[in-house]
Amino acid sequence: MTPDPRAALARLVATLEDHLAASANRRGETDPAVADAYQRVADAFESYEEALYDAYDEVTPFVLYDDDEDGDDDEDTDDDDSDDDTDEDDDEDDEDTDDEDAPTPL
Repeated sequence: MTPDPRAALARLVATLEDHLAASANRRGETDPAVADAYQRVADAFESYEEALYDAYDEVTPFVLYDDDEDGDDDEDTDDDDSDDDTDEDDDEDDEDTDDEDAPTPL
């Protein structure tokens, strides 16, 4: 059962406050309390996003990124960099696109 969006939002705000407190009281670079608070924020955000979508068919403009400690991009695991090169001529085709659907920065 998906939680009520308002209750999920309240949990998200509470986890953000906990993360702030853990960050302010950090004990070293790899304090497990901060890492735990970080994960609780991510989990609460996902719950809120799901509840918001289920109730109102709406999403937030935020994206959660996976922790990638080794810095490698999991989606591009091949050693062939030829597909990563950009062609300057491709930019000409993009001139006709509009940004009406782009999220507004906060």
